[in-house]
Amino acid sequence: MKLDAVATDRIIEMAWEDRTTFEAIELQFGLKEQEVINLMRKEMKPSSFRMWRKRVQGRKTKHQKLRTFEKGRFKCTRQKTISNNSIAKR
Repeated sequence: MKLDAVATDRIIEMAWEDRTTFEAIELQFGLKEQEVINLMRKEMKPSSFRMWRKRVQGRKTKHQKLRTFEKGRFKCTRQKTISNNSIAKR
């Protein structure tokens, strides 16, 4: 799958967000977790990639099935300003 620069930037941004799951990235962009990891490895400096991997490994909020909450999710006050989402806002 060929991604343009805007989509790549958005995927990287979503991957860095603690509460954005890999499932949400897959739903929006069609990339599985391993493909996101490969994209991050390719697009980031090695030290930044290692820092990101250390951060997300074992993080329960990055996987839908490991989350202990369903509703009442934290929403950043700036989130509404992000307009590069492929899925329409509800």
